[in-house]
Amino acid sequence: MNGPEIHISFAPGLALFVAAPRRGGRTAVVTDGVSTLGHVVESLGVPLTEAGRLLVDGRPVPPAHVPAAGEHVEVLGIERPQPVPGAPLRFLLDVHLGTLARRLRLLGVDAAYESEDIGDPALAAWSARERRVMLSRDRGLLRRRELWAGAYVYSDRPEEQLRDVLERFAPALAPWTRCTACNGQLTDADKDAVRGRLEQGTQRTYDVFAQCTACNRVYWRGAHHARLEAIVEDALREFGDAAA
Repeated sequence: MNGPEIHISFAPGLALFVAAPRRGGRTAVVTDGVSTLGHVVESLGVPLTEAGRLLVDGRPVPPAHVPAAGEHVEVLGIERPQPVPGAPLRFLLDVHLGTLARRLRLLGVDAAYESEDIGDPALAAWSARERRVMLSRDRGLLRRRELWAGAYVYSDRPEEQLRDVLERFAPALAPWTRCTACNGQLTDADKDAVRGRLEQGTQRTYDVFAQCTACNRVYWRGAHHARLEAIVEDALREFGDAAA
C-alpha cells in the first residue's frame, strides 16, 4: 500500500550518495507514512552525518519529523566549519585511515585509532563512550545510531583527507605535541634519561628529544623530519589562524 508522496532535493555536494536520477533537482518519493524524515534521507543513500539542515516547505525541521503528503523537502549540505557541541573536539578513525590519524596527531589533534578491524559495533560504542567524532569512508558505519557524531571522509588520498577534516571542523592545531604512534602527549626529554633507548648513531648526532608520556616512545628530528615539517607548515599556513 502506497503512503504519502513527498518531493525531495539534495544539495549538489551530496550527489555522491544519491542515485543518479535524484541528482538533478527535486524528485518524488513515496513514503510509508510513519518513517521519520531522517530515515527517508538515509534510505536514499545520504548518512545523516553528511546532511545539514532539513527544510520542509522552506522551514527547518528535525530528522524526527514525519513527512506528510505534498511536502517539499530540501536536504542541505553541512555548514563549515561544523560545530560539534557538547564535548571537546576529538576524533576516532577506522582501520582504513591510519595515515590520516598519524597526520592529525602530528598537528596535535586528538585522534584515536585502532589498527585492528574491531568491527562497526565496537567503533560506534567507542565513539559514544568517549564522545569522539567518527571519521570513516564506510557509509554503513556512519549510519549507526550509537555514534556520538561522525563524518564521511570523501577522498582516498591522505593529503586531501587531512585538508577536508581541517576545513570541516577547524580543530585547534598544536604541532609536535602528540605521539603519532599512540596519540599520547609528548614532553621534553633529557638526552641522558633516554640514552638507553637510542642507537649509537642517534646518540652522536642529536641532542634534542621528546618522549611520549603514554607509551614512552622517543622522538628526535631525524631523517624524515623535513617531510613532516612540510606537512605541518602547509597545515598552519592554511588552517592555523582559523583553528587558533
